[in-house]
Amino acid sequence: MIVKDIIFQLSVRSVRLHFLRSVLAALGIVIGVVAIASMGMMGANMTLSVTEELSSMANILVVRPDIGFGGGGGDRPVMAGMSSSSTEEMITEDQFRDIEQIAGKYGLVYAVNSRSDRIEMGDSKGRSTIYGLDPAVFPEIFTLADGAFPKSTSSVMIGPDLADRFGLTLGSKLDIGEENETTTVRVVGILEERGMSMDLNTDSAIIGSEKLFFGIYGGEGEYDQVNVVLDDINDATAVNTEITAQLNKKEDQVSVQDSSRMLENITATLGTMTSFVMAIAGISLLVAAVSIFNVMMMSVTERIREIGILRSIGTQKTEIRKMFIYEAGILGVIGAVIGAVLSLAIGYVVVLAMVGSTDYFFTPESLLYVPFGMAVGIVICIVSGVYPAWSASNLDPIEALRSE
Repeated sequence: MIVKDIIFQLSVRSVRLHFLRSVLAALGIVIGVVAIASMGMMGANMTLSVTEELSSMANILVVRPDIGFGGGGGDRPVMAGMSSSSTEEMITEDQFRDIEQIAGKYGLVYAVNSRSDRIEMGDSKGRSTIYGLDPAVFPEIFTLADGAFPKSTSSVMIGPDLADRFGLTLGSKLDIGEENETTTVRVVGILEERGMSMDLNTDSAIIGSEKLFFGIYGGEGEYDQVNVVLDDINDATAVNTEITAQLNKKEDQVSVQDSSRMLENITATLGTMTSFVMAIAGISLLVAAVSIFNVMMMSVTERIREIGILRSIGTQKTEIRKMFIYEAGILGVIGAVIGAVLSLAIGYVVVLAMVGSTDYFFTPESLLYVPFGMAVGIVICIVSGVYPAWSASNLDPIEALRSE
């Protein structure tokens, strides 16, 4: 065993004899390991946290009519009673059925119409997005904070921001449309906050049935967009390819927006930022490497006579090299172990302060950076000891014995 090796024992003896110097050298490794591990864990926790938050909307494909500049859809004002097809390209009923047939086996498929229109409640006036959907999908895609889902063409749900802005409650009545051409609806449900999303932005919107929407704006059988909520995000590419191949055979009719790519881009960006921060933290290990190198060179200088004696009694050059590399390795292991323990404590505080949550701190993706930091610290130490070890092993025994 290496512990019983006389060369190893000589290395341990040297570390003990120069204890303070050894501690100061190992301290640089401790700082480097803590910096790398803490920054790595912070990046991992940030990535996992963001991925969890975005995963609920990353499994969504949005199919819009291809009109030459990224598709249609969105909040576009249209005069009340005017057919939506008279202003722009739309997804037809046949196209919707084709998309439903292709993507239905992968998840939920539903059509969406939306308009930005004037709304009024008493003396309060403003604008809001009006969504029209099949009532059958309401329980699948929406979560109510209060009330119930609409069951008639005169009832609607509203987003929490719109409710706060206008002071709306269950039973409140709203007028939608321009003066003299308004439609009155009653609020029967208030949605939970949903945040920004690629498919539906409902926090400040009014959501009603398709019949209500077509009754106000016309255009029955035509849709602004079709959303596909996938059961498995890994099917996104396959569904995208199938829809595009089927509907764009002869000419481009639809464009498909894959929100999973947004998640991939965000994750890649966070990974790059983490690597950059870890590289900055790694500078402390370079400082530690210089310190270790300096300590080892001083050790060689102070032990020239000892080296000469060892060489004169038959100790090989390789054994001399091992003695100094062992010494560097001991410093590296001590610094790495202490750094690993401290990085768990300091990393926890850093993650809590920067990410705001430690839910993912003890996951393998996060804790992986602790052994990674230890390995980097040990390697840095050993590499720093290579030249001093080589220099010691090549000393001339006669000259070494003459040294005072």
